[in-house]
Amino acid sequence: MSDADWSAVYLTLKLATLTTVLLLLLGTPIAWWLARTRSRLKGVVGAVVAMPLVLPPSVIGFYLLVLMGPNGPVGQLTQSLGLGVLPFTFTGLVVASLLYSLPFVVQPVQNAFEAIGERPLEVAATLRASTLDAFFSVILPLAKPGYLTAAVLGFAHTVGEFGVVLMIGGNIPGATRVVSVQIYDHVEALEYAEAHWLSAGMLVFSFLVLLSMNTLTNRRKTA
Repeated sequence: MSDADWSAVYLTLKLATLTTVLLLLLGTPIAWWLARTRSRLKGVVGAVVAMPLVLPPSVIGFYLLVLMGPNGPVGQLTQSLGLGVLPFTFTGLVVASLLYSLPFVVQPVQNAFEAIGERPLEVAATLRASTLDAFFSVILPLAKPGYLTAAVLGFAHTVGEFGVVLMIGGNIPGATRVVSVQIYDHVEALEYAEAHWLSAGMLVFSFLVLLSMNTLTNRRKTA
């Protein structure tokens, strides 16, 4: 593998790790609200969160370009703050990845919260535990399997992105060129041997993700 290949691998792992951590932090309050609310907006918010599951990546990428471009509302805001525009930067890749992988993190955590039910919180309340104390000492430990599933899915889905990252990040070596784009470049250049190495790595990675998911599921069933 060439230096460019290793650079793409490093950038991909960096993007996936950062995206997963941010999604776990940002997705937790969303999942908690969806799991517990009785608001009429629950269906609307749930549909918005799940939209990346059905929308083509090119559609998401296009509207992100419009929003974050120099003439878009987000682009004008970032420019007024002295941050420039986000498209074709690593930060732009992170923002796009957060939106594109959101349901893969929120939904498993939401399911875990819903499976816990009200009883643990009621018991914690009888022991005079505050809401935050009950959440961090009772709910989070019980929801650990859901968080593990969310982390694996969020990380894997970010690693496998192509359409969104290509539209938002372009193909800048060392800055936005991730593994999926690097494979595409090798194929375009008829460098099939190099493409085989990276593609084989992605195949092994995908197998390990599915294996870990099946193992987690089996452990939860036998627990």
